[in-house]
Amino acid sequence: MSIKIFIATHKNYEMPDDDIYIPLEVGASLRKDLGLKGVRDNTGLNISEKNPNYCELTGYFWIWKNIKDADVVGLVHYRRYFKGNSKVQGKFANILDAQEIENCLRDYQVILPVKRNYFVETVRSQYVHAHHEEDLLALEKAMRKICPTYLPAFEQVMNSKKLHLLNMFVMKKELFDEYCTWLFSVLAQVENTLSISEYSKNDARVYGFLSERLLDVWLIKNKIRYCELPVLNLEPVNWPQKIAKFLIRKAGLKKINRIEKNFSSRHA
Repeated sequence: MSIKIFIATHKNYEMPDDDIYIPLEVGASLRKDLGLKGVRDNTGLNISEKNPNYCELTGYFWIWKNIKDADVVGLVHYRRYFKGNSKVQGKFANILDAQEIENCLRDYQVILPVKRNYFVETVRSQYVHAHHEEDLLALEKAMRKICPTYLPAFEQVMNSKKLHLLNMFVMKKELFDEYCTWLFSVLAQVENTLSISEYSKNDARVYGFLSERLLDVWLIKNKIRYCELPVLNLEPVNWPQKIAKFLIRKAGLKKINRIEKNFSSRHA
């Protein structure tokens, strides 16, 4: 089984010494070549220039359109990997290896990170607090137009309190192609109707954020069998900062600041 796991990166960073892991510079058309021993998402068929809005999905697109010689593909991040029981020593000890991938895919179709549990809010309310409600409205409208049979699954995801985040995955290339065909058709429809010209740099990453919600919609609608693995973070998570941002969102302060900023810019 030919396995290629691409490491989405936008900076020079230490990479694992394992042939299945390949650095993939995302947003490569927007900067000078980092000189990585890997590939760049601005070659072949690509949407590299959309990286500020599509995030790691420019890597998705590149893999979809340009990789023809792999049975299994995946995407991880330069500082996040699926945790396995690898015998590799040092910084990359315990990252998922080829044998473990083959073992998982005998019983499951997709390998994903463990779901994030929002506990006190739904997937919909969390998104509205953190980003723009207009994004979800545009997404629902797009799905109603081009794939209405997915709407029940969409509602199920929006009303749940758990979600697969990070856009990390491992699956057979044929299944990934099917997913990308659907995913990018939906996002293209959203892009045609959603105005993000006044979005902050973070909120402008809208299509990456929406894709995290769409993954679970696709899984439910197509009854995809998946297993979940922990994520190995190579850098410590700043939990105090994450908790503070969560409390700010819950208090509505981010939305108030956004409204004030938009009002000021329109009446300057």
